[in-house]
Amino acid sequence: MGKVAVAAIVSSWVIPITLLVNRIVPEPYMDEIFHIPQAQQYCRGNFGSWDPMITTPPGLYYLSLAHAGSLFPVFYSMQAASSFSAMCSAAILRSVNGVLAVTCSIILYDIITHLKPTLGDRKAMLYAVVLSMYPLHWFFTFLYYTDVASVTAVLAMYLSSLKKNYWLSALIGAFSVLIRQTNIIWVLFVACSAIIDISLIHGKDRPSTAQSDVSVKPSLAYATGTSKLGSHIRKRKSVTFGDTVEISLPSRDASSPFLSSGLVDEIETILLTLWHKKWELLISFGPYLIVLLAFVLFIHWNGSVVLGAKEAHTVTPHLAQILYFSLVSVLALAPLHFSVTQAMDLLQLFWKCRPLCFFQGFLALIVGFLSVHFFSVAHPYLIADNRHYPFYLWRKVIMAHWSMKYLLVPIYICSWLSIIHMLGKFRSKIWVLAYFLATAAVLIPAPLIEFRYYTISFYFLALHCNINDSQSWLFTGMLYIGVNVFTMMMFLFRPFYWNHEPGIQRFIW
Repeated sequence: MGKVAVAAIVSSWVIPITLLVNRIVPEPYMDEIFHIPQAQQYCRGNFGSWDPMITTPPGLYYLSLAHAGSLFPVFYSMQAASSFSAMCSAAILRSVNGVLAVTCSIILYDIITHLKPTLGDRKAMLYAVVLSMYPLHWFFTFLYYTDVASVTAVLAMYLSSLKKNYWLSALIGAFSVLIRQTNIIWVLFVACSAIIDISLIHGKDRPSTAQSDVSVKPSLAYATGTSKLGSHIRKRKSVTFGDTVEISLPSRDASSPFLSSGLVDEIETILLTLWHKKWELLISFGPYLIVLLAFVLFIHWNGSVVLGAKEAHTVTPHLAQILYFSLVSVLALAPLHFSVTQAMDLLQLFWKCRPLCFFQGFLALIVGFLSVHFFSVAHPYLIADNRHYPFYLWRKVIMAHWSMKYLLVPIYICSWLSIIHMLGKFRSKIWVLAYFLATAAVLIPAPLIEFRYYTISFYFLALHCNINDSQSWLFTGMLYIGVNVFTMMMFLFRPFYWNHEPGIQRFIW
Protein backbone atom coordinates (compact mmCIF):
# COMPACT_ATOMS: atom_id res chain seq x y z
CA MET A 1 0.00 0.00 0.00
CA GLY A 2 2.86 2.34 0.82
CA LYS A 3 4.39 2.00 -2.64
CA VAL A 4 1.08 2.72 -4.36
CA ALA A 5 0.50 5.79 -2.19
CA VAL A 6 4.00 7.15 -2.84
CA ALA A 7 3.64 6.58 -6.59
CA ALA A 8 0.23 8.29 -6.59
CA ILE A 9 1.51 11.31 -4.66
CA VAL A 10 4.54 11.77 -6.92
CA SER A 11 2.41 11.29 -10.04
CA SER A 12 0.05 14.01 -8.80
CA TRP A 13 2.72 16.63 -9.45
CA VAL A 14 4.69 14.95 -12.23
CA ILE A 15 1.77 14.80 -14.68
CA PRO A 16 0.42 18.38 -14.45
CA ILE A 17 3.85 20.04 -14.31
CA THR A 18 5.05 17.97 -17.26
CA LEU A 19 2.05 19.17 -19.27
CA LEU A 20 2.72 22.77 -18.21
CA VAL A 21 6.41 22.61 -19.15
CA ASN A 22 5.64 21.06 -22.54
CA ARG A 23 3.06 23.76 -23.24
CA ILE A 24 5.30 26.73 -22.36
CA VAL A 25 8.64 25.25 -23.47
CA PRO A 26 7.74 22.90 -26.34
CA GLU A 27 11.13 23.13 -28.04
CA PRO A 28 14.35 21.49 -26.77
CA TYR A 29 16.24 23.71 -24.33
CA MET A 30 19.87 23.75 -23.11
CA ASP A 31 21.34 20.22 -23.19
CA GLU A 32 18.11 18.95 -24.73
CA ILE A 33 19.25 20.40 -28.07
CA PHE A 34 21.80 17.58 -28.11
CA HIS A 35 19.92 14.76 -26.36
CA ILE A 36 16.55 15.00 -28.12
CA PRO A 37 17.87 14.94 -31.73
CA GLN A 38 20.20 12.08 -30.78
CA ALA A 39 17.32 10.07 -29.32
CA GLN A 40 15.28 10.79 -32.44
CA GLN A 41 18.10 9.39 -34.57
CA TYR A 42 17.86 6.17 -32.56
CA CYS A 43 14.09 6.15 -33.06
CA ARG A 44 14.73 6.21 -36.81
CA GLY A 45 17.09 3.27 -36.47
CA ASN A 46 20.25 5.33 -37.09
CA PHE A 47 22.31 3.74 -34.33
CA GLY A 48 25.56 4.67 -36.05
CA SER A 49 24.80 8.38 -35.80
CA TRP A 50 26.36 10.26 -32.88
CA ASP A 51 26.54 13.95 -31.96
CA PRO A 52 30.19 14.71 -31.04
CA MET A 53 29.01 17.24 -28.43
CA ILE A 54 27.34 14.56 -26.29
CA THR A 55 29.58 13.38 -23.45
CA THR A 56 27.47 10.60 -21.92
CA PRO A 57 26.73 7.07 -23.25
CA PRO A 58 23.39 6.21 -24.89
CA GLY A 59 21.71 4.49 -21.93
CA LEU A 60 18.96 7.11 -21.71
CA TYR A 61 18.22 6.70 -25.41
CA TYR A 62 17.75 2.94 -24.99
CA LEU A 63 15.27 3.61 -22.18
CA SER A 64 13.52 6.10 -24.45
CA LEU A 65 13.18 3.49 -27.20
CA ALA A 66 11.57 1.08 -24.74
CA HIS A 67 9.27 3.82 -23.45
CA ALA A 68 8.22 4.91 -26.94
CA GLY A 69 7.76 1.28 -27.97
CA SER A 70 5.40 0.65 -25.05
CA LEU A 71 3.26 3.64 -26.05
CA PHE A 72 3.33 3.13 -29.81
CA PRO A 73 0.51 0.52 -30.10
CA VAL A 74 -1.86 2.82 -28.21
CA PHE A 75 -0.91 5.92 -30.19
CA TYR A 76 -1.03 4.03 -33.49
CA SER A 77 -4.48 2.59 -32.77
CA MET A 78 -5.71 6.11 -31.95
CA GLN A 79 -4.05 7.41 -35.14
CA ALA A 80 -2.00 9.79 -33.01
CA ALA A 81 1.26 8.50 -34.51
CA SER A 82 1.73 7.21 -38.03
CA SER A 83 5.20 5.73 -37.44
CA PHE A 84 7.50 4.77 -34.61
CA SER A 85 9.82 7.73 -35.26
CA ALA A 86 6.86 10.07 -34.82
CA MET A 87 6.59 8.81 -31.24
CA CYS A 88 9.88 10.44 -30.30
CA SER A 89 8.70 14.01 -29.93
CA ALA A 90 10.20 16.23 -27.26
CA ALA A 91 7.12 15.74 -25.06
CA ILE A 92 7.25 11.93 -25.27
CA LEU A 93 10.99 11.85 -24.63
CA ARG A 94 10.62 14.13 -21.61
CA SER A 95 7.91 11.86 -20.25
CA VAL A 96 10.54 9.14 -19.85
CA ASN A 97 11.91 11.05 -16.88
CA GLY A 98 8.41 11.44 -15.47
CA VAL A 99 8.01 7.66 -15.42
CA LEU A 100 11.49 7.27 -13.96
CA ALA A 101 10.77 9.84 -11.24
CA VAL A 102 7.76 7.82 -10.08
CA THR A 103 9.83 4.63 -10.24
CA CYS A 104 12.60 6.30 -8.26
CA SER A 105 10.16 7.30 -5.51
CA ILE A 106 9.11 3.66 -5.13
CA ILE A 107 12.76 2.60 -4.95
CA LEU A 108 13.39 5.25 -2.30
CA TYR A 109 10.48 3.88 -0.29
CA ASP A 110 11.84 0.33 -0.57
CA ILE A 111 15.33 1.40 0.52
CA ILE A 112 13.96 3.33 3.49
CA THR A 113 11.83 0.41 4.68
CA HIS A 114 14.78 -1.95 4.24
CA LEU A 115 17.23 0.24 6.15
CA LYS A 116 14.65 1.11 8.83
CA PRO A 117 12.33 -1.89 9.20
CA THR A 118 10.78 -0.59 12.43
CA LEU A 119 9.78 2.70 10.83
CA GLY A 120 6.05 3.15 10.46
CA ASP A 121 4.57 3.02 6.98
CA ARG A 122 3.40 6.63 7.13
CA LYS A 123 6.85 7.87 8.10
CA ALA A 124 8.47 5.83 5.34
CA MET A 125 6.01 7.34 2.86
CA LEU A 126 6.75 10.83 4.17
CA TYR A 127 10.52 10.38 3.83
CA ALA A 128 10.22 8.92 0.33
CA VAL A 129 7.94 11.73 -0.86
CA VAL A 130 10.18 14.42 0.65
CA LEU A 131 13.30 12.95 -0.94
CA SER A 132 11.45 12.73 -4.26
CA MET A 133 11.06 16.51 -4.04
CA TYR A 134 14.80 17.14 -3.68
CA PRO A 135 15.12 20.24 -5.91
CA LEU A 136 17.89 19.04 -8.24
CA HIS A 137 16.11 15.73 -8.82
CA TRP A 138 12.67 17.30 -9.04
CA PHE A 139 13.54 20.00 -11.57
CA PHE A 140 15.19 17.72 -14.12
CA THR A 141 12.22 15.36 -14.01
CA PHE A 142 10.59 17.68 -16.54
CA LEU A 143 13.48 17.95 -19.02
CA TYR A 144 15.24 15.37 -21.17
CA TYR A 145 18.44 15.11 -19.15
CA THR A 146 20.30 12.02 -17.93
CA ASP A 147 20.09 12.89 -14.23
CA VAL A 148 16.82 11.21 -13.24
CA ALA A 149 17.67 8.02 -15.13
CA SER A 150 21.13 7.99 -13.54
CA VAL A 151 19.80 8.39 -10.00
CA THR A 152 17.08 5.78 -10.53
CA ALA A 153 19.53 3.21 -11.87
CA VAL A 154 22.04 3.75 -9.06
CA LEU A 155 19.38 3.52 -6.35
CA ALA A 156 17.93 0.39 -7.98
CA MET A 157 21.42 -1.10 -7.96
CA TYR A 158 21.77 -0.26 -4.26
CA LEU A 159 18.37 -1.72 -3.39
CA SER A 160 19.26 -4.99 -5.11
CA SER A 161 22.51 -5.08 -3.15
CA LEU A 162 20.67 -4.51 0.12
CA LYS A 163 18.44 -7.47 -0.78
CA LYS A 164 21.59 -9.56 -1.43
CA ASN A 165 20.84 -9.88 -5.15
CA TYR A 166 24.42 -8.99 -6.06
CA TRP A 167 24.39 -10.30 -9.62
CA LEU A 168 21.25 -8.30 -10.41
CA SER A 169 22.77 -5.31 -8.65
CA ALA A 170 25.90 -5.51 -10.81
CA LEU A 171 23.77 -5.84 -13.96
CA ILE A 172 21.80 -2.71 -13.06
CA GLY A 173 25.08 -1.02 -12.17
CA ALA A 174 26.45 -1.81 -15.62
CA PHE A 175 23.41 -0.15 -17.17
CA SER A 176 23.82 2.87 -14.87
CA VAL A 177 27.31 3.33 -16.33
CA LEU A 178 25.70 3.31 -19.80
CA ILE A 179 23.71 6.33 -18.64
CA ARG A 180 26.55 8.25 -16.98
CA GLN A 181 30.19 7.19 -16.78
CA THR A 182 30.83 8.44 -13.24
CA ASN A 183 28.36 5.85 -11.96
CA ILE A 184 31.23 3.36 -12.07
CA ILE A 185 32.27 4.93 -8.76
CA TRP A 186 28.88 4.13 -7.28
CA VAL A 187 29.07 0.58 -8.60
CA LEU A 188 32.29 0.15 -6.62
CA PHE A 189 30.83 1.92 -3.60
CA VAL A 190 27.77 -0.33 -3.50
CA ALA A 191 29.99 -3.41 -3.72
CA CYS A 192 32.29 -2.06 -0.99
CA SER A 193 29.31 -1.19 1.21
CA ALA A 194 27.99 -4.75 0.99
CA ILE A 195 31.42 -6.23 1.72
CA ILE A 196 31.85 -3.88 4.69
CA ASP A 197 28.52 -4.93 6.19
CA ILE A 198 29.23 -8.62 5.62
CA SER A 199 32.71 -8.35 7.11
CA LEU A 200 31.69 -6.45 10.23
CA ILE A 201 28.75 -8.76 10.84
CA HIS A 202 31.08 -11.72 10.62
CA GLY A 203 33.44 -10.01 13.00
CA LYS A 204 37.01 -11.20 13.11
CA ASP A 205 36.16 -14.37 11.31
CA ARG A 206 38.75 -17.08 11.80
CA PRO A 207 38.39 -20.79 11.12
CA SER A 208 38.13 -21.51 14.84
CA THR A 209 35.34 -19.00 15.34
CA ALA A 210 33.56 -19.16 12.03
CA GLN A 211 30.44 -20.67 13.59
CA SER A 212 30.28 -18.39 16.61
CA ASP A 213 27.91 -15.47 16.97
CA VAL A 214 29.28 -11.97 16.66
CA SER A 215 27.64 -8.94 18.19
CA VAL A 216 26.48 -6.32 15.78
CA LYS A 217 27.61 -2.71 15.89
CA PRO A 218 24.82 -0.12 15.94
CA SER A 219 25.70 0.93 12.41
CA LEU A 220 25.29 -2.63 11.15
CA ALA A 221 22.12 -3.13 13.14
CA TYR A 222 20.78 0.02 11.53
CA ALA A 223 21.81 -1.07 8.04
CA THR A 224 20.40 -4.57 8.26
CA GLY A 225 17.31 -3.90 10.29
CA THR A 226 18.45 -5.50 13.57
CA SER A 227 18.37 -2.37 15.71
CA LYS A 228 17.31 -2.51 19.33
CA LEU A 229 13.89 -1.15 18.43
CA GLY A 230 13.41 -3.91 15.93
CA SER A 231 14.97 -6.80 17.83
CA HIS A 232 11.56 -8.06 18.88
CA ILE A 233 10.58 -8.64 15.25
CA ARG A 234 13.86 -10.05 13.97
CA LYS A 235 16.07 -11.33 16.74
CA ARG A 236 17.99 -13.58 14.43
CA LYS A 237 18.13 -13.27 10.69
CA SER A 238 19.99 -15.38 8.20
CA VAL A 239 21.65 -13.22 5.57
CA THR A 240 23.05 -14.76 2.44
CA PHE A 241 25.29 -13.26 -0.16
CA GLY A 242 25.25 -14.75 -3.60
CA ASP A 243 23.57 -17.86 -2.13
CA THR A 244 27.01 -19.01 -1.05
CA VAL A 245 27.54 -17.94 2.54
CA GLU A 246 25.12 -17.62 5.42
CA ILE A 247 25.66 -15.07 8.16
CA SER A 248 23.89 -15.21 11.48
CA LEU A 249 22.79 -11.82 12.73
CA PRO A 250 22.19 -11.76 16.47
CA SER A 251 20.24 -9.00 18.06
CA ARG A 252 22.14 -5.92 19.11
CA ASP A 253 24.27 -6.28 22.22
CA ALA A 254 25.31 -3.17 24.13
CA SER A 255 28.57 -4.84 25.11
CA SER A 256 29.56 -5.44 21.53
CA PRO A 257 33.30 -5.23 20.95
CA PHE A 258 32.52 -3.23 17.80
CA LEU A 259 30.74 -0.54 19.80
CA SER A 260 34.00 1.34 20.31
CA SER A 261 35.98 -0.15 17.50
CA GLY A 262 38.21 2.17 15.53
CA LEU A 263 38.91 2.50 11.87
CA VAL A 264 42.00 0.29 12.09
CA ASP A 265 40.00 -2.46 13.80
CA GLU A 266 37.35 -2.32 11.10
CA ILE A 267 39.94 -2.48 8.33
CA GLU A 268 41.58 -5.46 10.03
CA THR A 269 38.23 -7.22 10.32
CA ILE A 270 37.45 -6.60 6.65
CA LEU A 271 40.85 -7.84 5.51
CA LEU A 272 40.47 -11.01 7.57
CA THR A 273 37.02 -11.64 6.11
CA LEU A 274 38.31 -11.01 2.60
CA TRP A 275 41.01 -13.60 3.18
CA HIS A 276 38.93 -16.29 4.85
CA LYS A 277 35.92 -15.89 2.53
CA LYS A 278 37.80 -14.92 -0.62
CA TRP A 279 36.27 -17.52 -2.93
CA GLU A 280 32.71 -17.02 -1.71
CA LEU A 281 33.10 -13.25 -1.99
CA LEU A 282 34.65 -13.56 -5.44
CA ILE A 283 31.67 -15.58 -6.67
CA SER A 284 29.19 -13.13 -5.17
CA PHE A 285 30.94 -9.91 -6.11
CA GLY A 286 32.71 -11.02 -9.28
CA PRO A 287 30.10 -9.33 -11.50
CA TYR A 288 31.07 -5.95 -10.06
CA LEU A 289 34.67 -6.65 -11.06
CA ILE A 290 33.51 -7.52 -14.57
CA VAL A 291 31.75 -4.14 -14.79
CA LEU A 292 34.94 -2.42 -13.61
CA LEU A 293 37.07 -4.31 -16.13
CA ALA A 294 34.67 -3.42 -18.95
CA PHE A 295 34.86 0.23 -17.94
CA VAL A 296 38.67 0.18 -17.94
CA LEU A 297 38.62 -1.34 -21.43
CA PHE A 298 36.19 1.37 -22.54
CA ILE A 299 38.54 4.12 -21.33
CA HIS A 300 41.46 2.44 -23.10
CA TRP A 301 39.44 2.24 -26.33
CA ASN A 302 37.94 5.74 -26.08
CA GLY A 303 41.02 7.51 -24.76
CA SER A 304 38.89 9.44 -22.27
CA VAL A 305 36.06 9.05 -19.77
CA VAL A 306 33.72 11.26 -21.81
CA LEU A 307 32.53 10.41 -25.32
CA GLY A 308 32.34 13.86 -26.91
CA ALA A 309 33.49 17.44 -26.27
CA LYS A 310 36.63 16.04 -24.67
CA GLU A 311 38.46 19.38 -24.73
CA ALA A 312 35.80 21.03 -22.56
CA HIS A 313 35.57 18.11 -20.12
CA THR A 314 39.18 17.27 -19.32
CA VAL A 315 39.83 15.83 -15.88
CA THR A 316 40.90 18.71 -13.63
CA PRO A 317 41.78 18.47 -9.91
CA HIS A 318 38.93 20.53 -8.47
CA LEU A 319 39.28 19.95 -4.73
CA ALA A 320 37.02 22.88 -3.91
CA GLN A 321 34.14 20.92 -5.45
CA ILE A 322 33.98 18.59 -2.47
CA LEU A 323 33.69 21.63 -0.20
CA TYR A 324 30.82 23.10 -2.21
CA PHE A 325 29.04 19.76 -1.99
CA SER A 326 29.16 19.76 1.81
CA LEU A 327 27.50 23.15 2.12
CA VAL A 328 24.86 22.44 -0.54
CA SER A 329 23.97 19.11 1.11
CA VAL A 330 23.77 20.55 4.61
CA LEU A 331 21.54 23.37 3.37
CA ALA A 332 19.36 20.81 1.57
CA LEU A 333 18.91 19.03 4.91
CA ALA A 334 18.91 22.23 6.97
CA PRO A 335 16.15 21.23 9.42
CA LEU A 336 18.14 18.09 10.26
CA HIS A 337 21.57 19.72 10.58
CA PHE A 338 20.68 23.13 12.03
CA SER A 339 19.11 21.82 15.21
CA VAL A 340 19.93 22.23 18.88
CA THR A 341 20.52 18.48 19.21
CA GLN A 342 23.02 18.39 16.35
CA ALA A 343 24.85 21.47 17.67
CA MET A 344 25.08 20.02 21.18
CA ASP A 345 26.30 16.68 19.86
CA LEU A 346 29.10 18.35 17.90
CA LEU A 347 30.14 20.52 20.85
CA GLN A 348 30.19 17.53 23.20
CA LEU A 349 32.23 15.55 20.69
CA PHE A 350 34.82 18.31 20.42
CA TRP A 351 34.95 18.76 24.18
CA LYS A 352 35.44 15.06 24.91
CA CYS A 353 38.37 14.73 22.53
CA ARG A 354 39.43 18.36 22.58
CA PRO A 355 43.20 17.99 22.03
CA LEU A 356 42.85 15.58 19.10
CA CYS A 357 39.66 17.06 17.64
CA PHE A 358 41.01 20.59 17.68
CA PHE A 359 44.16 19.40 15.94
CA GLN A 360 42.12 17.51 13.33
CA GLY A 361 39.92 20.56 12.83
CA PHE A 362 43.00 22.74 12.35
CA LEU A 363 44.37 20.33 9.74
CA ALA A 364 41.01 20.28 7.96
CA LEU A 365 41.03 24.07 7.81
CA ILE A 366 44.54 24.08 6.35
CA VAL A 367 43.51 21.55 3.69
CA GLY A 368 40.39 23.61 2.97
CA PHE A 369 42.34 26.85 2.54
CA LEU A 370 44.85 25.14 0.24
CA SER A 371 42.02 23.57 -1.77
CA VAL A 372 40.22 26.84 -2.47
CA HIS A 373 43.49 28.69 -3.13
CA PHE A 374 45.14 26.24 -5.52
CA PHE A 375 42.26 24.05 -6.72
CA SER A 376 39.29 26.35 -7.34
CA VAL A 377 38.40 26.00 -11.01
CA ALA A 378 36.51 28.70 -12.92
CA HIS A 379 35.34 26.74 -15.94
CA PRO A 380 34.60 28.84 -19.06
CA TYR A 381 31.04 27.48 -19.12
CA LEU A 382 30.52 28.68 -15.53
CA ILE A 383 31.65 32.27 -15.99
CA ALA A 384 30.07 32.76 -19.43
CA ASP A 385 26.58 31.28 -18.99
CA ASN A 386 24.21 33.39 -16.89
CA ARG A 387 21.35 30.91 -17.30
CA HIS A 388 22.67 28.75 -14.45
CA TYR A 389 22.30 29.58 -10.75
CA PRO A 390 25.93 28.61 -10.00
CA PHE A 391 26.94 31.53 -12.26
CA TYR A 392 25.38 33.97 -9.78
CA LEU A 393 26.67 32.15 -6.70
CA TRP A 394 30.17 32.24 -8.15
CA ARG A 395 30.08 35.94 -9.06
CA LYS A 396 27.92 37.32 -6.24
CA VAL A 397 29.12 35.16 -3.35
CA ILE A 398 32.36 33.24 -3.87
CA MET A 399 34.06 35.95 -5.95
CA ALA A 400 32.32 38.95 -4.37
CA HIS A 401 35.65 39.78 -2.70
CA TRP A 402 39.07 38.15 -2.87
CA SER A 403 38.73 37.06 0.77
CA MET A 404 35.26 35.56 0.43
CA LYS A 405 36.34 32.14 -0.79
CA TYR A 406 38.62 31.84 2.25
CA LEU A 407 35.98 33.05 4.70
CA LEU A 408 33.68 30.28 3.49
CA VAL A 409 36.20 27.53 4.29
CA PRO A 410 35.26 27.22 8.01
CA ILE A 411 31.61 26.87 6.94
CA TYR A 412 32.55 24.10 4.50
CA ILE A 413 34.54 22.28 7.18
CA CYS A 414 31.73 22.59 9.72
CA SER A 415 29.33 21.23 7.11
CA TRP A 416 31.52 18.18 6.54
CA LEU A 417 31.88 17.66 10.29
CA SER A 418 28.10 17.71 10.65
CA ILE A 419 27.71 15.24 7.77
CA ILE A 420 30.36 12.86 9.10
CA HIS A 421 28.99 13.06 12.64
CA MET A 422 25.45 12.33 11.48
CA LEU A 423 26.55 9.37 9.37
CA GLY A 424 28.96 8.13 12.03
CA LYS A 425 26.19 7.68 14.57
CA PHE A 426 24.76 4.73 12.66
CA ARG A 427 27.36 3.69 10.13
CA SER A 428 30.80 2.18 10.63
CA LYS A 429 33.84 4.41 10.28
CA ILE A 430 35.05 2.52 7.22
CA TRP A 431 31.64 2.99 5.56
CA VAL A 432 31.76 6.75 6.17
CA LEU A 433 35.30 6.82 4.76
CA ALA A 434 34.18 4.86 1.68
CA TYR A 435 31.30 7.30 1.19
CA PHE A 436 33.64 10.29 1.42
CA LEU A 437 36.10 8.75 -1.03
CA ALA A 438 33.33 7.86 -3.50
CA THR A 439 31.92 11.37 -3.34
CA ALA A 440 35.40 12.83 -3.82
CA ALA A 441 36.12 10.51 -6.75
CA VAL A 442 32.95 11.64 -8.51
CA LEU A 443 33.23 15.37 -7.84
CA ILE A 444 36.91 16.33 -7.70
CA PRO A 445 37.71 15.48 -11.36
CA ALA A 446 34.73 17.58 -12.55
CA PRO A 447 35.89 21.09 -13.52
CA LEU A 448 32.37 22.50 -13.88
CA ILE A 449 30.29 23.45 -10.83
CA GLU A 450 26.97 21.71 -11.46
CA PHE A 451 24.81 21.05 -8.41
CA ARG A 452 23.07 18.21 -10.24
CA TYR A 453 26.35 16.29 -10.05
CA TYR A 454 25.80 16.15 -6.27
CA THR A 455 22.45 14.34 -6.41
CA ILE A 456 23.54 10.72 -5.95
CA SER A 457 25.96 11.59 -3.15
CA PHE A 458 23.18 13.56 -1.50
CA TYR A 459 20.75 10.64 -1.67
CA PHE A 460 23.20 8.24 -0.05
CA LEU A 461 23.71 10.82 2.69
CA ALA A 462 20.00 11.42 3.26
CA LEU A 463 19.12 7.72 3.24
CA HIS A 464 21.71 6.92 5.90
CA CYS A 465 20.95 9.76 8.30
CA ASN A 466 18.81 7.94 10.82
CA ILE A 467 16.63 10.94 11.65
CA ASN A 468 13.17 9.73 12.61
CA ASP A 469 11.79 13.13 13.54
CA SER A 470 8.78 13.68 11.30
CA GLN A 471 8.73 17.39 12.09
CA SER A 472 12.23 17.86 10.66
CA TRP A 473 11.24 15.98 7.50
CA LEU A 474 8.07 18.07 7.16
CA PHE A 475 10.15 21.26 7.38
CA THR A 476 12.53 19.79 4.81
CA GLY A 477 9.59 19.05 2.52
CA MET A 478 8.32 22.62 2.92
CA LEU A 479 11.80 23.91 2.07
CA TYR A 480 11.87 21.78 -1.09
CA ILE A 481 8.42 22.93 -2.15
CA GLY A 482 9.46 26.56 -1.78
CA VAL A 483 12.65 26.07 -3.79
CA ASN A 484 10.87 24.05 -6.47
CA VAL A 485 8.11 26.61 -6.92
CA PHE A 486 10.70 29.40 -7.20
CA THR A 487 12.94 27.61 -9.72
CA MET A 488 10.05 26.44 -11.89
CA MET A 489 8.44 29.90 -11.88
CA MET A 490 11.76 31.44 -12.89
CA PHE A 491 12.20 28.84 -15.61
CA LEU A 492 8.74 29.18 -17.11
CA PHE A 493 7.75 32.79 -16.49
CA ARG A 494 10.97 34.83 -16.34
CA PRO A 495 12.54 34.32 -19.77
CA PHE A 496 15.17 36.72 -21.06
CA TYR A 497 17.16 37.36 -24.22
CA TRP A 498 20.80 37.57 -25.22
CA ASN A 499 22.02 40.27 -27.57
CA HIS A 500 24.57 37.99 -29.20
CA GLU A 501 22.29 34.99 -29.74
CA PRO A 502 18.66 34.67 -30.90
CA GLY A 503 16.04 32.77 -28.96
CA ILE A 504 14.49 32.76 -25.51
CA GLN A 505 16.80 32.01 -22.57
CA ARG A 506 15.60 30.60 -19.26
CA PHE A 507 17.01 30.20 -15.76
CA ILE A 508 17.99 26.67 -14.85
CA TRP A 509 19.97 24.86 -12.18
